[in-house]
Amino acid sequence: MKLLHTSDWHLGRMLYGQKRYEEFEAFLLWLKELLKKEACDGIIIAGDIFDTPTPSNRAQELYYSFLAAISSLCRHIIIIGGNHDSPTFLDAPCALLRSLQIHVVGAAPSQVDDEIICLRDSEDAVEAVVCAVPYLRDRDIRTASAEGGDDTESLRRRAVSAHYAKVISRGETLRQQAGSHVPLIVTGHLFTAGGTTVDGDGVRELYVGSLDRVSADIFPDTVDYVALGHLHVPQRVQQREHIRYSGSPIPMGFNEAKQEKQVVCLTFTEDSSTPCITTVFVPEFQKLERIRGDVSHIQERLRALSAEKSRAWVEVEYTGDEIIHRLQDEIEAVCSGPFPRVIRIKNRTFVQSILPPEETESLEEMSPEDVFEKCLVRHDVSPKEQEPLRQRFSKVLRDIYEEDRGGADHEDH
Repeated sequence: MKLLHTSDWHLGRMLYGQKRYEEFEAFLLWLKELLKKEACDGIIIAGDIFDTPTPSNRAQELYYSFLAAISSLCRHIIIIGGNHDSPTFLDAPCALLRSLQIHVVGAAPSQVDDEIICLRDSEDAVEAVVCAVPYLRDRDIRTASAEGGDDTESLRRRAVSAHYAKVISRGETLRQQAGSHVPLIVTGHLFTAGGTTVDGDGVRELYVGSLDRVSADIFPDTVDYVALGHLHVPQRVQQREHIRYSGSPIPMGFNEAKQEKQVVCLTFTEDSSTPCITTVFVPEFQKLERIRGDVSHIQERLRALSAEKSRAWVEVEYTGDEIIHRLQDEIEAVCSGPFPRVIRIKNRTFVQSILPPEETESLEEMSPEDVFEKCLVRHDVSPKEQEPLRQRFSKVLRDIYEEDRGGADHEDH
């Protein structure tokens, strides 16, 4: 049996006002062809299919068209919800999609067995057991002891661990019934301790305020593969080959422009549950380039891109010593055509010339927590009052991040 592991598509995401539907469509076409070329039996999509809980009509069209296209190619399609997804939206068509062997777990079900999927072959024999654990919201793991208190974060981590232990234990039982050669696969959409991120990749802290992420030890050695989502950098967890983030297939920002994107391919043999793991690099569908330097360097590079007829999207960051008040005019002097397209200009030197040093960060470079900390300092909040306010602010952020606004139709926002 051969499976592909992918995650964090973020369909509908824009980059500084630029719509990216052509990129998403090209990726999904490439992925469909890869499934066909590799003769894959299934695919696991580990969360954050959409960028918002209320995806646009175009994003929904891409999603459902892709599922329809691959339903005839793959016996098994497993989809879990991520923190960006609306669990209600993903779960709504579950019964219909199940008839096409498409298994969706948008939110943690009330019954453990509903979180476990037994993949069956053409003769109805179990060929894999999947513990399809989605992103766990507070309401999924809330316990009476986790309501408040100074140790709320550690209680939440223990609740996540307990949930996985319960689901994996049931999965191990079903695997034993099917045979020791049957692989046990676990999914997750979470932040593991030691995980690598990139500035500007849009990855949110899932459990706001947590200093220690979830330990990889929640996955016992009996698990043959762990398909994770949430972190956009492809990586193994704590150097364990079988615990992996596939990463986002499309760069979420200019900081990821040089990063090689990938999907993970798992091949299981009849006599072993240990997979052969390989990676397949995802092509670059929209070139992103960051140009940093003084005006002459920026203009020289833009001229070169223009001569190449490059269709790149460009971020320009001026780092020269001279204060340039009208940097956009300097750029337009050499880049007046449609391509390359400069979609972001950063002129830190000019900003520093008109604001105090401590105020030179823009809001887009700061997290909500950073802004809140600055407010605490600005308003001279005493150290004694700061911690209770931080806890309340963290709860407000969790409520905002986890707000399930359904799948209301609307166009791009």
